[in-house]
Amino acid sequence: MTATASATDSARARATDAPSRVRPNEILRIVRLHTVNPAIFFGVPWMILGGAWAVTMIIALIIQGAAGPLDQAETGFEYSWAVLSPQWYLIVVGVQAVSYTFPFALGFGATRRDYWLGTGLMFAIVSVLNAAAIATLLLIERATNGWGIGAGMFDALWYVGADWATAFYSTFALQLLVLFIGAGITTVFMRWRMKGMMTVLFGGVALILAIIAVLTFTEAWEALGAWLASIGVVGVFTLVLAKALLWAVAGLLVIRRATPR
Repeated sequence: MTATASATDSARARATDAPSRVRPNEILRIVRLHTVNPAIFFGVPWMILGGAWAVTMIIALIIQGAAGPLDQAETGFEYSWAVLSPQWYLIVVGVQAVSYTFPFALGFGATRRDYWLGTGLMFAIVSVLNAAAIATLLLIERATNGWGIGAGMFDALWYVGADWATAFYSTFALQLLVLFIGAGITTVFMRWRMKGMMTVLFGGVALILAIIAVLTFTEAWEALGAWLASIGVVGVFTLVLAKALLWAVAGLLVIRRATPR
């Protein structure tokens, strides 16, 4: 009887001491690890965005000097892609975030699950802050009539006519996607090295070509465009957000067997 009670107590003790599948403290420690070099997430992307803004303003001043006061609707600024200038670099940010910190995190005793959840939380924080800033800059640009000179950088593409919430949501979804793409590609390289990278690259190209071929031969481009127009900006970027979550899940599955260089 005593032996049975002791065995039961020991089993309970082991269950209590066993680490939970989600460890908030460890996840927050990974977030702090990513903030050791804040320039990766906040410095370089905003330098790129600031440079794009400066170039846009200079172009606007040149046009204004040659043709007089500007009207944004007449000068084509609403088609400017300058607002997306930091997005492409965020793929590099996702790559650097994982490749620089993953070995250190394992050395500090973090599990791969904790590491990926902490990295995902960091990506979410960065995306929220950047989306809030860009959505606010959009409203400032409108309120000042294009920074006082009729120029437009943030009020472009799908942002034209969008309110703050829509601008925030679309930017958040897009930034989260490109960050997880960069991080996911890095996990593939750490798991399968160059062979895995080439497989993902050629597989992705083949998939895109197959989709283009199907849409072309079935003459479904017009139907696709009509459907995307029907779901609107929020619907389109909900699909973008879903794709970001798919990359996040895929990255978690791959990193479980990834080894640092």
